[in-house]
Amino acid sequence: MNILSDRIVNLTESATLRMAALARELQQKGIDVINLSLGEPDFQTPQHIKDAAKRGIDEGYTFYTPVSGYLDLRQAIAAKFKRENGLDYTPDQIVVSTGAKQSIINVVLCMVNPGDEVILPAPYWVSYAAMVELAEGKVVELPTGIANNFKMTAAQLEAAITPRTKLIIFSSPSNPTGMVYTKDELHDIAQVVAKHPNLFVISDEIYEHINYVGKHESIAQFGFVKDRIITVNGLAKGFAMTGWRLGYIGAPTIIAKACDKMQGQFTSGTCSITQRAAIAALSESLEPTYAMRNAFHARRDLILSLFNEIEGIKNYRPDGAFYIFPDMSYFIGKTDGTTTINTIDDLSMYILDKAYISSVAGSQFGDDACIRFSYATSEDKIREAGKRLKAALSALH
Repeated sequence: MNILSDRIVNLTESATLRMAALARELQQKGIDVINLSLGEPDFQTPQHIKDAAKRGIDEGYTFYTPVSGYLDLRQAIAAKFKRENGLDYTPDQIVVSTGAKQSIINVVLCMVNPGDEVILPAPYWVSYAAMVELAEGKVVELPTGIANNFKMTAAQLEAAITPRTKLIIFSSPSNPTGMVYTKDELHDIAQVVAKHPNLFVISDEIYEHINYVGKHESIAQFGFVKDRIITVNGLAKGFAMTGWRLGYIGAPTIIAKACDKMQGQFTSGTCSITQRAAIAALSESLEPTYAMRNAFHARRDLILSLFNEIEGIKNYRPDGAFYIFPDMSYFIGKTDGTTTINTIDDLSMYILDKAYISSVAGSQFGDDACIRFSYATSEDKIREAGKRLKAALSALH
C-alpha cells in the first residue's frame, strides 16, 4: 500500500509557484535573478486598508468567523457588484473564501461529477485543469491562439459542447494572456450558454481593476443567463493584497449554499482581520488601485517595446492584467552549441539558466508556443530583463 493517495500523486504542481521557488533558490545563492514568473503586484497594500485591519484587531475581531464571511462584508460585496458591475446579488448568494483560488475549487468540487466535461479556453490559468482533475472531471481544451487575440468565439464554444459538458471556466482580463473580452463578445458567449440549460460558467474576474481599455464587463450582466454564472473576484491583484488571502463568489443561491457547506468542512471562515480590511478595500477610494493600474500600463508599454526589439519574438498587445504572453516558437529547434531547445519548457529553463530571468512556459497554460512573463516589477528590472533576454536569445542559432 502506498503512503500517499493516487489523488495527490497525480496532482500536478503549480508551475507558477515552482518557477518562483526556483528563482528564490538562485537568489538565496547570491545570483541576481529577475523574477518575472509570479503574478504578484510589487506595491504595498493601500494605507487605509491597513488601518482598517488594525482597527479590526483593536475592536476585538479575533474570533471564528461565519463560514461564508461576516454579513457586513457580504453586504459590501453585494454593493460593490451593484455599483461597479451592475449585478444584483444578495448577501446569501455571496461566499467569502481564503483567496479566489479557494473560491474556484469550492465551485468545481460542488458541481463536477466524475466524467463531467469542463471547457477551458486555452491558454488558461494553470490551476483550472488541476482543479477539474481533482474533481475527476474531464478537461476539454478549446485552443485559441495569438492570431485571434487568444479569444474563444461563440462558434468554437458551441462546437465543443456535448451532453456531458457541465462548466466553462475562463478569466477576463486573462491570466496568462492579458486578453479582455468585450461586452459584445461576452454577449455572444452568453447566448450560446443560454441554449444549454445544464451548462454553467465560472467567470474569473480577479484582474478586473487592471484593465487598460475601459469599463470592465461581466458576463453575468446578461439577465437571460445570470442564473448560470458564478462570478469570482478577490483582493489580491487590484488592491495589492496577495498575502491577505481573500476571494469571493456571487452565485445562484443553490451553489452559494453548497460552497458554504464545502468550505465548512475545509477551512471554515477566512481570517477575521482580512475581512475587516476587505470592507475598506471594497467600500472606500479606488484611487490607489487606479495609480497601480496606471503604473502597470506604463510597464506593459515598456516591456512590449523591449521585446519587440528581439528577433524571433511575436508579441501580442494585452489589454489587461500584468502579463505578456509572446509566441516564442521561433527558437524551438535552435541551440547555443551546448543547449538545444526542443520544447517551450526547454526555452523557459534556458532563459533562467542563461539570462537569470524566471518565466513560465506556455505548456503549463495549455499553449506550447508561448511563454508568460509578468511585468509586476520595477521598470529598472524590466529594462535589465530586456537586455539579458536579447543577449541570451541572440546566442541561439
